[in-house]
Amino acid sequence: MPLTPSPLVIAALDAGSNAIRAVVARASSATEIRELASARWSVRLGHNVFTRKRLDPRTMSRAVEAFLHFRSLLDRYEVDEYSAVATSAMREAVNRDVLISRIYREAGIELTAIGAAEEARLVREAVFAVSVGRFAPRLILDLGGGSLEMSFLRGRRVDRGFALPLGTVRLMEQFDLAGPFTPEAFGALQAHIRSVLRSQLRGSMQIGRSSAVACGGNAEALARVAPGPRVAGFNTLNLRRLRELLWEILRLDVDGRMDSFGVRRDRAEVMGVAAVLFTTLEELLDARQLIIPGVGVREGVLHELAAAHFGPASAHDERAEALRQQARRFAARMHSDVGHCEHVRRLAAQLFDQLAPVHELPSAQRVTLELGALLHDVGVAVNARGHHKHGEYLVRHADIPGLSKHQQAVVACLVRYHGESMPDLHHRLYSSLAEADRARACQLAALLRVAVALDAGGTQVVRRVDAKIQPRTILIRMATTSEAQVNLRELHRKAKFFEREFGVPLRFACVRRLQNGNAARRNGLIARRSAA
Repeated sequence: MPLTPSPLVIAALDAGSNAIRAVVARASSATEIRELASARWSVRLGHNVFTRKRLDPRTMSRAVEAFLHFRSLLDRYEVDEYSAVATSAMREAVNRDVLISRIYREAGIELTAIGAAEEARLVREAVFAVSVGRFAPRLILDLGGGSLEMSFLRGRRVDRGFALPLGTVRLMEQFDLAGPFTPEAFGALQAHIRSVLRSQLRGSMQIGRSSAVACGGNAEALARVAPGPRVAGFNTLNLRRLRELLWEILRLDVDGRMDSFGVRRDRAEVMGVAAVLFTTLEELLDARQLIIPGVGVREGVLHELAAAHFGPASAHDERAEALRQQARRFAARMHSDVGHCEHVRRLAAQLFDQLAPVHELPSAQRVTLELGALLHDVGVAVNARGHHKHGEYLVRHADIPGLSKHQQAVVACLVRYHGESMPDLHHRLYSSLAEADRARACQLAALLRVAVALDAGGTQVVRRVDAKIQPRTILIRMATTSEAQVNLRELHRKAKFFEREFGVPLRFACVRRLQNGNAARRNGLIARRSAA
């Protein structure tokens, strides 16, 4: 029977520059995610970071306290999988490792500082999930405390993407703008924003009537101050109305904004800066309104966790190819034999597709197998002896954008078990997986081991495989350039793992390819049973 993943409870935490936010949800499928609880802690990680490049002790203590609360949420809801990420402030703080280590030591939470590109990608994933069938965004803005991410799109492809140092906390502290604005302060801030936008976004930026989306707490708060007509069921921010109300916001002090607009203190401090930024964007983009979907990094992380459990997107879509490209880049940095790894990937994909009736794995797991193939030799960069162990460690801790922690753990197991090593509950990473994930990792590793053996020595002699499923056995016919170079005895030995997992023996045969590339000669089939 096919392995059907069961529902699971997942959690995501976004340690932003202005606040730390968390959400717990139940996922019934890759797209059915129901929120169970959420929390927000007013910890401004960006305080002093953008001017002094350091997290101060008080901020770090408050952050640890927030993570202890997050740990209690994980325990209360018996969360199966979680991911905690930090954005701009943690990226720039020179002492971030001190806080990350302390959070792990005191709360048992693994926090990862993600890059600007990964942050923007997670926000896009969240927006795509809620906009499908409703509207097609041309521009996605994500305004946080430390940065402004802008993604100009064509369909779901990023046409142009930018991460700009225009976060609200950064600008507030840089220009000392927590309280009321003077005309001079307003002019200086607006000139700076215009200068950064125009210098970074060369060429026409106007989007006119195309759909533009804004994410983040500032956009949500200002949409309540200057609401526009709802679009596809979502709130909007009326930029022209915001311009009319601009000085009504800027002239007030923090307490006045809290009273007038019903916002928290930390939001009241930065909403004036946000209003100036959005009205400046309105001028440069010629945009009338921004759709406010109410999603961000947290929701993007939830979708990643759900996709890792229920199967990521199709093996043929853009996200899958983006993952392959990231794996190729990492393998190249580790000086892997790129040609060999790519060839193993192709053979592994052929085996996966042709043996689907036997392994009955979800089709999306093909991507996980391909990533294991591309990365299986990265440990050689450390030491060829025991490279499978080194490879597991490198992949487990690698920065591979788009790869969720859950899927990354499974891929690391494939790297560990692609050769001689067998899965064992004494292995820390393997034992940390859920039972269903361990079973899946074993099945994928068994397939990968055969694919690696088919290109032993990196000769690429086996050009392709053709699997024929027979009543009591599986015949793997190999189209080769030189059957004499194929070690059938070794192939049979490496196939033992597969035979153990799927309960069916493998036989191998060589089919000599013609020089001119035509089909194999009718009489060119040289079938050889491997030695028992």
